[in-house]
Amino acid sequence: MEVSYREEGVASAASSAAGRLVADGVPARLAAGDPTLWGEDAEAEAAVRLGWLTLPRSSRELLPVLGELAGRARAAGLTNVVLAGMGGSSLAAQVICDTADVPLTVLDTSDPGQVRRALAEGLESTVLVVASKSGSTVETDCHLRIYERIFADAGLAPAGRVVVVTDPGSPLERRAVEAGYDLVLAPHGVGGRYSALSAFGLVPAALAGADVERLLDDAEEVLPLLSLDSGNPGLDLGAALAGAALAGRDKLLLEDQLSAITGLPDWIEQLVAESTGKQGRGILPVVAAEPAGADDELVVAIESDVGDVRVDGPLGAQFLVWEYATAIAGTLLGIDPFDQPNVAESKENTAALLALPDLPTGAPAFADGPVEAYGPVTAKDLPGLFAELLDAVPDDGYLAITAYLDRLAAFDAPVPDGADFEQMTDAWMMADPATLRALLALRTERPVTFGWGPRFLHSTGQYHKGGPQNGVFLQITGAVTEDVAVPGRPYTLGRLQLAQALGDLGALETRGRPAVRLHLTDRAAGVARLLAAAQEA
Repeated sequence: MEVSYREEGVASAASSAAGRLVADGVPARLAAGDPTLWGEDAEAEAAVRLGWLTLPRSSRELLPVLGELAGRARAAGLTNVVLAGMGGSSLAAQVICDTADVPLTVLDTSDPGQVRRALAEGLESTVLVVASKSGSTVETDCHLRIYERIFADAGLAPAGRVVVVTDPGSPLERRAVEAGYDLVLAPHGVGGRYSALSAFGLVPAALAGADVERLLDDAEEVLPLLSLDSGNPGLDLGAALAGAALAGRDKLLLEDQLSAITGLPDWIEQLVAESTGKQGRGILPVVAAEPAGADDELVVAIESDVGDVRVDGPLGAQFLVWEYATAIAGTLLGIDPFDQPNVAESKENTAALLALPDLPTGAPAFADGPVEAYGPVTAKDLPGLFAELLDAVPDDGYLAITAYLDRLAAFDAPVPDGADFEQMTDAWMMADPATLRALLALRTERPVTFGWGPRFLHSTGQYHKGGPQNGVFLQITGAVTEDVAVPGRPYTLGRLQLAQALGDLGALETRGRPAVRLHLTDRAAGVARLLAAAQEA
């Protein structure tokens, strides 16, 4: 595992930061699990959140259990692995499986269309992994309830088809025991975003067919380096991240196009944003973005020379080194990298909204074809609105696009008969709301981020509220034509999804930042209009 600096300014800032850390004995203290590194206020939290440091070894105790689970699933013909989990309970498993090229369906959404899509995929061959650290994650609870009902309606016993991963003592543990589900308990002293090498990352990956033992081997190989004052990749990376941020380069552009590891920036995004975005400080990860050459950008590349910092190493080592580096960065930034004080805010807003007879959507400021705009805007159409939002981004700020939609719907877009791969890709891009990020990024030198709701609430949502208050927010929601009932709950997925969007919008508005909601009255036509308007802007 190696971290190298490709730019002199980064090397200088990292060297200075590393020198301060070494002088305080931080590398060895962190490797030994010293909870005092982040100050008195953070000590109690850190004392029960450093278990990730020993996972490369302690998680080996899971290997026989994982082998047995995977063997029984294969023997029963359960080859369609569905993972219901949010944030740290799903992002690592997605990266592991994508990198290993084994199929895994991830449900990290409240979108009815995306859930219906998963339900239609070979129910008789489905094994459902339900992953929640707290055991009370609302989206995951909904997924389990829906699958329990559909299994029962199909005459399939859920016991033997449901595997639960949770912390000891959680409500989900009790539910699993009562229902007779397979249960794998994760260590309590590991926070969700630091849980890649725990049961949360390993159980779904093993069921899907990934080599999780190799993952632990690669992480354990780098583990001894993390106590060293030199030749320590975690120290080198953490010093680069924090040193650059303290020097004003707090926008972290993540590049992995030339890497054999697939999707790692999405996992890094949560780890860094949720860990550092608090007390008005933080490092903002920007995924899938071309550098604009702004003074506050730091480009980190996974296994390529296109960035200011290059990080080389296999996936298991990458997980551990990025976790260590993020904890290191927290010491320099003066924040607690293990809490998430603002995440609950949107959840509480959502619960309050769901208790109302009707959701308070308000009246649109204008309509542009199949798109309605809500919020304090002066523009009269979408091109004008996009220009207005981009103009509102401060010199040190960013534009965040968040879409509460089906993130796989673009693959339903029609493609010409006989189309080659490039033509198919073009068709999907022009039906994908995430393309809006790239189109608007062409019109500004400021970073533009994109997050799928409600998934981003478990990652960059913390940064949006707790980090520097220099963001401008564009939220996208869509009409629901085929909703999904949630058994035992007084709401549907569509109502939950809209309440989550409105709840987060309310949390942003209380901070006085520009925030606009665009509602697609027809989702397919609405996305097409958004992308056309972005090109007109």
